Amino acid sequence: MAHSQFDLLTQRRFLPYFTVQALGAFNDNVYRQAIIGLLAYMAVSSSEMGLYANLAPAIFILPFFLFSASAGQIAARMEKQKLIVITTSMEIAIMSLAAVGFLLQNMTVLLIALFCTGLQSTLFGPVKYSILPSVLKPEELTGGNGLVEMGTSLAILLGMIGGGLIFQVAGSHGPQVAAVAVIAMAIAGNTVARRIPKVDAGDASLQVDWNILRASLRIWALTRQRLAVRNAVLGVSWFWFVGTILTAQLPVYAQANLGGTQNLYIFALALFSVGAGIGSMSCEKLSGRTVEIGLVPLGAFGISAFLLDLYFARPGQALAAGLSLAQFIHAAGSWRIMLDLCGVGLFTGFFVVPLFALIQSRTPKAELAQVIAGMNIQNAMFIVLAALIGIAVQRYLGWTIPQLFLALAIANTLVALWIFTIVPEFLMRFLSWLLVRTLYRLELHGIEGGPDDKRGVPNEGAALLVCNHVSYMDALILSACLPRPARFVMYYRIFNIPVLRWIFRTAKAIPIAGARENPEVMQRAFDAVDAALAEGELVCIFPEGALTRDGHIAPFKSGVEKILERAAARGQVVPVVPMALRNMWGSMWSRRDGSMHRMRIPRRLRARIEVHAGVPVAGDMASAELLEARVRALRGDAA
Repeated sequence: MAHSQFDLLTQRRFLPYFTVQALGAFNDNVYRQAIIGLLAYMAVSSSEMGLYANLAPAIFILPFFLFSASAGQIAARMEKQKLIVITTSMEIAIMSLAAVGFLLQNMTVLLIALFCTGLQSTLFGPVKYSILPSVLKPEELTGGNGLVEMGTSLAILLGMIGGGLIFQVAGSHGPQVAAVAVIAMAIAGNTVARRIPKVDAGDASLQVDWNILRASLRIWALTRQRLAVRNAVLGVSWFWFVGTILTAQLPVYAQANLGGTQNLYIFALALFSVGAGIGSMSCEKLSGRTVEIGLVPLGAFGISAFLLDLYFARPGQALAAGLSLAQFIHAAGSWRIMLDLCGVGLFTGFFVVPLFALIQSRTPKAELAQVIAGMNIQNAMFIVLAALIGIAVQRYLGWTIPQLFLALAIANTLVALWIFTIVPEFLMRFLSWLLVRTLYRLELHGIEGGPDDKRGVPNEGAALLVCNHVSYMDALILSACLPRPARFVMYYRIFNIPVLRWIFRTAKAIPIAGARENPEVMQRAFDAVDAALAEGELVCIFPEGALTRDGHIAPFKSGVEKILERAAARGQVVPVVPMALRNMWGSMWSRRDGSMHRMRIPRRLRARIEVHAGVPVAGDMASAELLEARVRALRGDAA
């Protein structure tokens, strides 16, 4: 039965958590916009308004520098539901202080409360993302993160609109309405938080290091231990850099370059936020319910393309001023600008959601909260840097906002190319994702089992995957389905196919040849398999030894037994996961009637194929005959 990420919104393991984080983002932005409304209500001078505009973001972000390390350690050692209840209880106290500030119309009190809000967000940040791998199945991570990012984007937008309307609608009662609103939302969040199921601590034995500098450096170092995680964290921080520059320019851009009013700024922000929400929610469908980092290059280059077009769509000042929303929509060229803003948001969703899912899936649960905290420190650095650069290039270099968008498009492209050069896995997964999703329609069964489901590929540790061999694309298809990178053992002639060769080499595939054909290549292959399993990696082999010529599964060769014997000789019992490709026969790149269908169109272009995984077999119990029987049972009659 097909599942959707929206099914999570009906389940207690996810819905209360989703609601709490959305309410928190909503209330933060109601509060910050209500302060701006209060300043206008108090009729303060423009210089005082400008002072707040520059001071408030700095006050809010400061706790992320000071307390993220402590927050990450606390989130790692505490039961997560309890910590969420504590942080939402803090929110009630903080918003009560903020209510006093509104009622007294005292900016000092409001800014102290704003600092405390930043502190509360600092404590909530690590648990916000580290809880997901504990409550979601591996195949739900991308969809769950998509919902969280969608909820956050829309909550921020609605909070800004709601906070901005308080003093416009309530008039002289604005301070009282603002005070009641922020407290009510905090109480609602705390009430819902108590419905979150209990989630075990990541590392209950961890001792908190209260030395801020030492702990911050240690936690930041944790984010850099694994190459893919390190660059995913860098990608998330770059997302915040791009988002900060873009959204910071929108108020002036809406007035100076679009010719609109405050309402047009909110509309432009809404286009970006809705696009980001749609992109975030689309990741699960595009990735086939796996952690598909191949979407990251697509997102990166899509952001650059739409930012570039946004520059060319309106490179100069607006031709009119004071346009209403309706007047702007009907003006020449407006639909192009609207599409660009929505497109940038859409591709930021494609970019950031897989990165969050990758960090969660590749980081041990005991370290995840601290890695998220380290990421938050780096995010804060990039946010401050973005704000400083945005101010500097406009004030000292005289750049216009469209020129800043052009520079951002170029910088985003260069940074993306740099990241993908350092970690070619991102680009390799994009090319394999593009090939596989173009040629086939995939259905996955049992690939990733939950805690109580013994089927599927283990989330951690070494495992040997065995599968029937139908086409030259089998390795790419399986790599697009697996929750973790796998080392594929493949016939060296397949390994050397043009274009695919780069993908296979980047994926660290292992070429092999028959003993008579090239004994040296065969020996190197077995040595490479030994090393990979010893390092706790996944290794996938096709024990038939060649593509099927008639659609039937050929007898499994003894190489699989040799691999397990060599592992046992060094004291390692490797689980073996039987897998089967179904409905592949006659599809693109498979044989049919003894011929090879490569470049000419076969009967079944865009074939709907299935990938099944069975219950792992202990390495000391596995034999070629047993594994062959398991794979035959999984495939059935669906050649």
